[in-house]
Amino acid sequence: MYQDLDPLLLSQLRLAIMSYLMVAQEAEFNVLKEKTEATAGNLSAQLSKLQEAGYIAVEKTFRNNYPLTLCRVTPQGIAAFEGFYRDLKGYFDAGGGG
Repeated sequence: MYQDLDPLLLSQLRLAIMSYLMVAQEAEFNVLKEKTEATAGNLSAQLSKLQEAGYIAVEKTFRNNYPLTLCRVTPQGIAAFEGFYRDLKGYFDAGGGG
């Protein structure tokens, strides 16, 4: 039986953000921008969606008088990502390979 996949993580950019944060645990906005090759505007919009869902926490501070945005994966985000991965893997396992 196929499980419905989390529609929030079906977006390529949101999945890339979460995949990176699952390993790094946290990252600065500019690092995520570089790693995902996203525009600042698109990245900002997708981070907002992930934050609204509770998958990431976003902290805005300053470093040397420059704005610094730090993104951190939350326990809820870890659970959602692991569930997405498990459900996606189920699609391959259910195929039977025959």
